[in-house]
Amino acid sequence: MAELFTVENLIALLTLTSLEVVLGIDNIVFIAIITGRLPQEHQRSTRQLGLVLAMGMRILLLLAIKWVMQLTTPLVTLLGQGFSGRDLILGIGGAFLIAKATLEIHERTEHAHGAHPGAPKKKAMSKGSAIAQILALDLVFSLDSVITAVGMAKRIEVMIAAVVIAVVVMLIFAGRVSSYIEHHPAIKMLALSFLLLIGVMLVAESFGQHVEHGYIYFAMAFSLGVELLNQRASRRHGAHA
Repeated sequence: MAELFTVENLIALLTLTSLEVVLGIDNIVFIAIITGRLPQEHQRSTRQLGLVLAMGMRILLLLAIKWVMQLTTPLVTLLGQGFSGRDLILGIGGAFLIAKATLEIHERTEHAHGAHPGAPKKKAMSKGSAIAQILALDLVFSLDSVITAVGMAKRIEVMIAAVVIAVVVMLIFAGRVSSYIEHHPAIKMLALSFLLLIGVMLVAESFGQHVEHGYIYFAMAFSLGVELLNQRASRRHGAHA
C-alpha cells in the first residue's frame, strides 16, 4: 500500500486529475445541453446521474484495459484506410455530436425568428431518452480519456483515483455551468459550437487525422472570454444609460 504514495504516483495523480477535468469539460457541456431540455425537477438528478455513469464507465474501461487497448487494432479496411474498434466508436460518436449540435442550433435560430404558424410544439425530452444519449456519449468521451490515462500513469489505482476526483469536481460545478448556459443564450450557442467542433475532431481522429485538443479548447476559451467581456460592457452601458 505504501508504494502507492510515492512522489512519482502523486505527480501522476495530480497531472491526470487535471487532465481528466479538462477532458471532462465537453462531457459537462453535453450533459448541460441535454438536461436543459428536461423539466426543471428532473434536471439536477439527471445531470448527477450522467456524471456518475461517466465515472462508472471510465472505471470499468480501466479495469478492462487489455480489451480497451485491443480496440486500437484495425478491424476493417475501407478505401485503403484501416479502421479499429476505437475509430468506429469515435466516428459514430462524433457524427452523433455533429447531428445533435446542428439540430439544436437550427432549433434555436428558428425559434429566435419565431415559429411558423401552425407548427407543432416540440415535446419535452423524456428522462430515459436523456440518460440514453448521455450514456452513449459517455462511452465515447470515456474511451478517449482512458486511452490517454494509460499513457500517463503506470498504476491502475492511480488512474481510478484520478477519475473519481475529477468526477467529484465536475459534480460540484456542473450545476453552476448548466445554469449559466441556460440563462445566457449567447453562451449556449458557444457551447453548441464547442460540441460541433468536438464532433468534427472525433470524426477526423476516426480517420487517423490527429487534432490537438488544445487548439479547440483555446479557440473556445478565447470566444468565451470575448463574450464575457461583451456581457460586462453591456451591463456597464445599461448602468450608465
